[in-house]
Amino acid sequence: MKQERQAENHENPHLSASNRALPDEGDENETAHSDPLALPSDVAGSGTLDRLIDTARDFAKGSTAENTNKAYAADWKHFARWCRLKGTHPLPPSPEMIGLYMTDLAAPTGATRPLSVSTIERRLSGLAWHYAQRGFTLDRKDRHIATVLAGIKRKHARPPVQKEAILAEDILAMLGTLPFDLRGLRDRAILLLGYAGGLRRSEIICLDVHKDDTPDSGGWIEIFDKGALLTLNAKTGWRKVEIGRGSSDQTCPVHALEQWLHFAKIDFGPIFVGISRDGKRASKARLNDKHVARLIKRTVLDAGIRSDLPEKDRMALFSGHSLRAGLASSAEIDERYVQKHLGHATAEMTRRYQRRRDRFRVNMTKAAGL
Repeated sequence: MKQERQAENHENPHLSASNRALPDEGDENETAHSDPLALPSDVAGSGTLDRLIDTARDFAKGSTAENTNKAYAADWKHFARWCRLKGTHPLPPSPEMIGLYMTDLAAPTGATRPLSVSTIERRLSGLAWHYAQRGFTLDRKDRHIATVLAGIKRKHARPPVQKEAILAEDILAMLGTLPFDLRGLRDRAILLLGYAGGLRRSEIICLDVHKDDTPDSGGWIEIFDKGALLTLNAKTGWRKVEIGRGSSDQTCPVHALEQWLHFAKIDFGPIFVGISRDGKRASKARLNDKHVARLIKRTVLDAGIRSDLPEKDRMALFSGHSLRAGLASSAEIDERYVQKHLGHATAEMTRRYQRRRDRFRVNMTKAAGL
């Protein structure tokens, strides 16, 4: 097998040294987890070099968020399987075949549902990322890709679907549905901290008590008299988030966090963890970020928020991002402070999060004299 692979590499000049360590792209399971980082073919391995390769792979994996890594891996796996079924190979990149792949995603045959424009763009980004890791450049401006994507957008594009913002009165109603047992204390701290910090659900769950408590830590919290300081290794890099104390203990995110840490007896490691079946003990296992989304959906329903809509629509309307959008929409302060708090690079991105239900508060028609 090794001799056959060496012969194949010799015959195909397009394959770089880093690609020679790749498994057969026809194997879907291996393809999804294939590792593009390897030693050059003319360098003999050693214990030191092997250690550096492993470390480099860890660094490369950490260059993007875990959820992004999973999505990109799934994108490449799907594309590799599509190529195999079409009798072709995903390497080297072929703009013509990628254009046809995108066409198949937007206008599939049979009962398969077409993908949205945003999903197709995400797939394209995933392919570009994987090609870059293998030493190739995917020219997204090539006419076979750019014109096809432009046509898909023109025909199938829809306005972006935004999750509903959870406003201050909603949070209070959601908190009222939670019990005061250990599980309720934890979930109350998650909701208040996520809302006041404008945090992504992954940022909530990744927090540790101290710096470097665990290998998978994404940040830590320091508690002061005036509030809490979060240091986060976020989507856009390291940033600090200040969360001040609230006007009362019932609505204070810092107080809720202190209560949870005290009664759960957590002084090291992950802050938000699971709870034993009898509800009396906190485990050491970090919660999955999906817990935040489920918690929001459940408390939204229990609190009767947007009861004018069917339950199915309400479930789809709220998610983990509703906390982040809620802070941006509710904080009546200078926009630049909201932008910094959320860690946005531009004010335009912050404005995308600012949405309210009480539309037409300012009537520009009357203000213009009509």
